[in-house]
Amino acid sequence: MNADRLRDPQQRAERAARILDVAADLLLRHGYRRVTMDDVAAGAGIGKGTVYLHWKTREQLFSAVFAREVLAAMDELRQAVQQDPRACLLHRFARVYFLAIANRPLLRGFLLDDPEVLGKLTSSPDTARDERHGTMARAYLRLLAEHGLLRDDMQVDEIGYAYQATFEGFLRAEGDAPAGGQEQRADLLARTVRQAFEGEPAIPDATLREVAAATVTLLDDLIDADRAEAVR
Repeated sequence: MNADRLRDPQQRAERAARILDVAADLLLRHGYRRVTMDDVAAGAGIGKGTVYLHWKTREQLFSAVFAREVLAAMDELRQAVQQDPRACLLHRFARVYFLAIANRPLLRGFLLDDPEVLGKLTSSPDTARDERHGTMARAYLRLLAEHGLLRDDMQVDEIGYAYQATFEGFLRAEGDAPAGGQEQRADLLARTVRQAFEGEPAIPDATLREVAAATVTLLDDLIDADRAEAVR
């Protein structure tokens, strides 16, 4: 009976989620270097061998925590575009995504506090996830350009490079920023992105709705693929 329960997909998924919850809490409280598989197993009330049924190494487990944090941020971005079509515009898109990261202490910690740890957690012979995210970002920028929502005196690839550098620069600066004030810094990022990379066309509501729907589709596909990989 017990073995049957462990083989049940729903039970397995619930157990995996509980392990990830415990690992995330421990990482947030103690940091990457101080958390062991024994700590995670004890916190989840299971044997260490059971943790290894899901993840073969400590790095794989913590990489799964990181992936789940990214997935939650992407889902927040998708919801914002669904609720307000104007969130598909690059400067608003950047603002939402910036806050989705800045307001998640664990994700912010992975990205800002220890880049070497981030490299360990995300390095893998399988680069499918990174390729998916890169492909989605390029498709999103092409979508904006096709509808006249980016400046027309730069190539889309040039805008993509400069935008990524700008976004990551603001994100890195969060490591030295005072507590609070994320909303104001997100506003500054949005103004910077708008002035640097967008034109000033009058945007018909129909165009906004069309671009927003296409953006949601891109995010849907990305999130579905990330989730499928997480439970494989």
